[in-house]
Amino acid sequence: MKKWSRMSALVLTAAIMISGCGNSQAASTSAASAPVENKMLFTAKVTRVVDGDTIKIEMEGKEETVRMIMVDTPETVHPSKPMQPFGPEASALAKETLEGKEVRLELDVSERDRYGRILAYVYVNDRMFNEVLLEKGLARVSVFPPDVKHADRFREIQKEAQKAKLGIWSIEDYVSDKGYDDSTAPVPTKPKASQNEDVYYAKCAEVRAAGKAPLHRGDPGYRSGLDRDGDGIACE
Repeated sequence: MKKWSRMSALVLTAAIMISGCGNSQAASTSAASAPVENKMLFTAKVTRVVDGDTIKIEMEGKEETVRMIMVDTPETVHPSKPMQPFGPEASALAKETLEGKEVRLELDVSERDRYGRILAYVYVNDRMFNEVLLEKGLARVSVFPPDVKHADRFREIQKEAQKAKLGIWSIEDYVSDKGYDDSTAPVPTKPKASQNEDVYYAKCAEVRAAGKAPLHRGDPGYRSGLDRDGDGIACE
């Protein structure tokens, strides 16, 4: 497995060698400022799926968050947005396909976004999962230059899903260039918890003792006080 420090050095070196480095991604704080010619692939293990387009990986003994490039799935764990239609389906597909698996990460120009997340195309069993989401209508193409290596192919895949009215494209006016319009479709809700599920945990040790860790937003006993990083998953 290649070390992350080596990846950073390669990206920065390539950026210095290529001229015309005035184009940078506004959303990235540690991105290279010029295209890297060769594909940069790194192997990692997926330890957890956060949502349809975001995963946690283990690399050289360290946990990192990966945001998939150029795909945007409906929200399921956003702190200020409700659960959106087809968000749960995208998350379920990601868990089924990626969780616990060895994957390869392909970089584009930027190394990380402004939140410190690694930006990557994610491959499992020789398939790019970014593309799988688009094929099934569980994500929209979301382009942020300079990370546009696969933009043309992604748009073609999206067109096919639109024609077939798959997933997010089955709801009229739900998808736009800015994201998803919650007002166009009913928001999926979880069943109301029974009295036995109406529980309170004072600390994560109690959650683990009960065999309920980790807790996801919406699960019985979940509260923001147990969710240190605010990613919608407590006591991880």
